[in-house]
Amino acid sequence: KIQTKINSWIPEKVHQAITVTIKQMIRGVLFGAKHTSSHVSVGISLRDREDAVRKKIESYRNTAAIEGGITGAGGFLLGLADFPILLGIKLKLLFDIASLYGFNVYDYKERVYILHIFELAFSSDEHRKSVYLKMTDWETKRNSLPEDINQFDWRNFQQEYRDYIDLAKMAQLLPVIGAPVGVIVNSRLIKKLGITAMNAYRMRLIK
Repeated sequence: KIQTKINSWIPEKVHQAITVTIKQMIRGVLFGAKHTSSHVSVGISLRDREDAVRKKIESYRNTAAIEGGITGAGGFLLGLADFPILLGIKLKLLFDIASLYGFNVYDYKERVYILHIFELAFSSDEHRKSVYLKMTDWETKRNSLPEDINQFDWRNFQQEYRDYIDLAKMAQLLPVIGAPVGVIVNSRLIKKLGITAMNAYRMRLIK
């Protein structure tokens, strides 16, 4: 398997660093406030909401593409620095999209839904089916969530996300082709995440 072979070239300490980064940033989203949006959009039609969401996605795509090209051009070490930066951009985009659709991201259960969107966009086909089932009829299922967010399945989530993204991001770390690959990969990942988020919120708003 190509991805496994590429992974074998990367030192274990680098894999560990990536895993720790994902864990810290995802947990930071749920417990911190730095990614939250200041305004929840209310009294707006779905068409207007989605026009605003599309503009937001395009803005984030441009930011991610520029950032990916700069760090990719720096080679391996700077490419490692790109990982938490891009992860942060993705998370902020999801918070902004949730707010534009009228959902309160200060509610931790809405943040769990954001994590599910993340999983849906970047996990394996087999795992995506499981996540989708968790997201259907969310207004009912959210009531059964524990008050302690630490009971969320962190280990599985982190592993699925890291395994999915390794192949594309490792190509960016190669010094010779890093810059052009970084621009393309970052832009595509943001677009994929944005479309997934739109469909996830449509599922809740369109009955």
